[in-house]
Amino acid sequence: MRTTSNPAFRNLPTTGGYANFNYGQGQASPFGQAPAAPPQTARPMTIDDVVTKTAITLGLAVITGTLTYLVGPPAVALALPAVLVGLVLSLVIIFKKKVSPALVIAYSAVEGVFLGGISYVFGAVFAPGIIIQAIAGTVGVFAAMLVVYKTGAVRVTPKLTKWIIGAVAGVAVLMLVNLIAGFFVPGGLGLRDGGALAIGFSLLCIGIAAFSFLLDFDAADQAIRSGVDAKFAWYIAFGLMTTLVWLYLEILRLLSYFQSND
Repeated sequence: MRTTSNPAFRNLPTTGGYANFNYGQGQASPFGQAPAAPPQTARPMTIDDVVTKTAITLGLAVITGTLTYLVGPPAVALALPAVLVGLVLSLVIIFKKKVSPALVIAYSAVEGVFLGGISYVFGAVFAPGIIIQAIAGTVGVFAAMLVVYKTGAVRVTPKLTKWIIGAVAGVAVLMLVNLIAGFFVPGGLGLRDGGALAIGFSLLCIGIAAFSFLLDFDAADQAIRSGVDAKFAWYIAFGLMTTLVWLYLEILRLLSYFQSND
């Protein structure tokens, strides 16, 4: 399985492990003992598993996000603790060796609260319509990249994978440097101040997030073909969720730049 820019997929096994369970079928076991019963294997993952788990996680995020948004001003106070809890949960999910549906569901719920709080802030500062535009843009980009992947218009090659992973790492470093610089210089490097450079940087991030979907789709496709355990569909749902959150925030930020300049 190819690597992806999404750390959520680091726990996906490279093979399903279903091809090596024939020992004991029609063969005598060592030391003259009776043949051992073949081990029971878990059900291999299907596309339906991925769609179902992804729908559950996204649906829960939409519900908690909508409820948080409708709370009003208190939603702002919920955003910071939600993002911190979400960060902790994401790290636990990524580094935990066992699949935990409960953690993925909890992460989705918390991320929904965070997105609801952030959306309320942007809607209050600019206009509520910016939220609908950001959601529509996110859904549109996701659907477009799914079509691009399924039609083979852009093939996921090892070279493309390396470029995207490098790009994700690069923008992550730039974000960190900009954040640190902001403590010493107003606006930091100017990557988030709403100017031309900030607009260009957001467009770059949106493009990289969009192409990251291709790696996510490819990792999921290869996992299905490898016959990995169906429970790993939760990892794929979690991975797609993280990319969608990043994409939504970047589109929301970009739209806010344009409204600020009106």
